[in-house]
Amino acid sequence: MVEEYQIRVLPEVAVNEQGIKAFLQEDKGISTKDITAVRVLKRSIDARQRTIYVNLKVRVYINELPLDDEFERVDYPNVEGKPQAIVVGAGPGGLFAALKLIELGIRPIVVERGKSVHERRKDIAQISRNHIVDPESNYSFGEGGAGAFSDGKLYTRSKKRGNVEKILNVFCQHGASTSILADAHPHLGTDKLPGIIEAMRNTIIRCGGEVHFETKMTGLLIKDNKVEGIEVVSTANTPDGTPPLGVGGLYGPVILATGHSARDVYRYLYSQGIEIEAKDIAVGVRLEHPSEMIDQIQYHRREGRGKFLPAAEYSFVTQVKGRGVYSFCMCPGGTVVPAASGPNQIVVNGMSNSQRNSPWSNSGMVVELHAEDLQHQSIANLPPAPIESNNDIDLRNSPLSMLDFQERLEYTAFLQGNRKQTAPAQRMAHFVNRKGSYDLPKSSYTPGLISTPIHFWMPEFIASRLQQGFLNFGKMSHGFLTNEAVMIGVETRTSAPVRIIRNRETLQHIRLQGLFPCGEGAGYAGGIVSAGVDGERCAEMLAEYLRN
Repeated sequence: MVEEYQIRVLPEVAVNEQGIKAFLQEDKGISTKDITAVRVLKRSIDARQRTIYVNLKVRVYINELPLDDEFERVDYPNVEGKPQAIVVGAGPGGLFAALKLIELGIRPIVVERGKSVHERRKDIAQISRNHIVDPESNYSFGEGGAGAFSDGKLYTRSKKRGNVEKILNVFCQHGASTSILADAHPHLGTDKLPGIIEAMRNTIIRCGGEVHFETKMTGLLIKDNKVEGIEVVSTANTPDGTPPLGVGGLYGPVILATGHSARDVYRYLYSQGIEIEAKDIAVGVRLEHPSEMIDQIQYHRREGRGKFLPAAEYSFVTQVKGRGVYSFCMCPGGTVVPAASGPNQIVVNGMSNSQRNSPWSNSGMVVELHAEDLQHQSIANLPPAPIESNNDIDLRNSPLSMLDFQERLEYTAFLQGNRKQTAPAQRMAHFVNRKGSYDLPKSSYTPGLISTPIHFWMPEFIASRLQQGFLNFGKMSHGFLTNEAVMIGVETRTSAPVRIIRNRETLQHIRLQGLFPCGEGAGYAGGIVSAGVDGERCAEMLAEYLRN
């Protein structure tokens, strides 16, 4: 017999199967001897009161064993000799697009400008150790995309729940813990993601697809408003040992999943007259507290998380002068990382390992930015970033206006950081009170911090709203507004600054047949799961395109 129950238990009961069995015996009258297995289907923490509970939905197997897998497996057939499609980018959008193409009997050719997920680690280490940013291999570019070294959060507000569950099941099939199927806010952990991503790549290759690293798209092959393939420059051997592609063309319809930091792609599209538009973004800082403090605040008790609770999360949102101010990408028990994708930039992001056991917790704290806000005088006064391709463009009225603002703010932070990856920082309460910080608390940010008056050089439009937002958050959560927290600048890559315009029904570009703008970089997703969902949808539409 199999039964499902909704139960509410203390954290020490929820921590293992033995505790849940004992609770079921007492609460439901089921002998622990008769319970052969318990599967947790859903799990969430209720910390609204002083006594903390864990809400569980469990499937209980009574005098019988589970016969099914804990997750649904996908059958990936061999696609050698089948029609082929090009996938540009090996982030979540591109990887899930490639896997879905295989499901649909299409051979994917994946090109990735960066390196494999394991090779990326060496270049990422150089950012912290030597302040060197490889513009082709960093926290944004390389196998796995920007999410590979940014915690692996799998929470999404997408309404397409069936598609979301499919994405989670594919992750489990490639080595993720099945706990992601149950947790209210699932995450994979930066330490676990590389192996999962590598397993997904191996599935693509095993089924007859191709994956090419250090292979950069330099242009689209277009004829009569139809994309027939891409031009590439390649310098690296493929994972299966075959020689690099060199310089040449790859042919087939194209899924363009290049991520939110591929600014050269946006500039190429703009220069070719391919329809794109500026998109609203959010910018601000990364805010870091001691994790023990966040645990005490969120769990409403001096001992914090104790032995049986995870590092505490938070989520804040408020309105200030007609714009949203909110927390973004919260990393409990995590670290702040240098996420620049090129020279002359300071960009910060956050990540956590699967155990979330760092002494710090951090979150992006950002302000909404709309296109009309770029007319603000304090924004116009930001120094232009030294990008030669910007020289002849009216950036204030072009689709690249938001991109230009991102670059200006990142360059300003770079100048504040002494032209290194040393990040400008300020204590939280000092920022709110417009005071300088003469010293800074210890931080997880390994390239180092430098004290600067962020309230002075950040555009007033953003700084004033952040200040009021922090005051509001301090009222919502006593103890949150403190000088023990440090602001680290700048957080600018919350989403793509450009949208590549596509048809709502076919997901193709509005003019170019055979081009499927995909995922976060195209402006249609906001995280790993939503990018994966969009990748699968683009693959489905590409298959429909080939059938016609």
